[in-house]
Amino acid sequence: MRIGVILASSQAAKNRILFETVKKYAPDDEVINFGCAEDEPEQFSYIEISMLTGLLLTSGAVDFAVTGCSSGQGMMLACNSFPGVFCGYAPSPADAYLFAQINNGNAISLPLGEQYTWAGYENMDRTVARLFSEPFGKGYPKEEAARKIADSGQLKAIRRLSQVSAAEFLNSLDTAFVWRLLRKRDVVQYVLEHGNTDAVLWLRSIM
Repeated sequence: MRIGVILASSQAAKNRILFETVKKYAPDDEVINFGCAEDEPEQFSYIEISMLTGLLLTSGAVDFAVTGCSSGQGMMLACNSFPGVFCGYAPSPADAYLFAQINNGNAISLPLGEQYTWAGYENMDRTVARLFSEPFGKGYPKEEAARKIADSGQLKAIRRLSQVSAAEFLNSLDTAFVWRLLRKRDVVQYVLEHGNTDAVLWLRSIM
C-alpha cells in the first residue's frame, strides 16, 4: 500500500512526528510525506489540503491518506466532499481501529490541535498504531464480520451514486482556487508521475 501523509499548514509542527509514526506502524508500506512542513514557504488551509488529498487518492497516486487539522473534523468533512474519498475521523485508538475494520475507507483525519501535551502525542502514537494493526476491511466484531463488510460495500455504492465523477468535480472548481492548489508542487508532481486516472489528464490539461 502507498500511504500519503499530508496536513494543513496550521499543524505543520506535527508533520514530521506524524510521518515518522506512520512509517513506524506501517513498515511494509511505502509512506510519502507531502507536508505541510514548517519550512514550506506557502501556506495551505485545510480546505486546500483536502482537495489535494482527494487528487492524490482519486488519481491512484496513493492508496491511503493520513491527514488532519486542528480539530480533525473540518478536514474529514472537507475530504469527504471530494468524489471517491471515504475519510474517517479518529480521535482515539478505538475509533481508528473501527474505521479501518468496519468502514475500510481510504483516508483518516486526526485532531492534531487537541490536548497536545505529552498525552496528546501518546494518543496519536497509539491511534496510528491501532489504525495499522491489522489489514483493513476485515469487519468487527469478528462474529459479525460478513455483515459489516457487506454494509460497508453497500454504503460506498450508495455514496458513488450521489456523486459526480472526479473529472466533473475538478472542472467545476473555481479557477483561482485551482491555481492555489497548483502551488503545492510536490503533490502535483507526484500525481503526474504516479497517477493513472482521468484526474491526471485533468491536471495535465490545466498546466
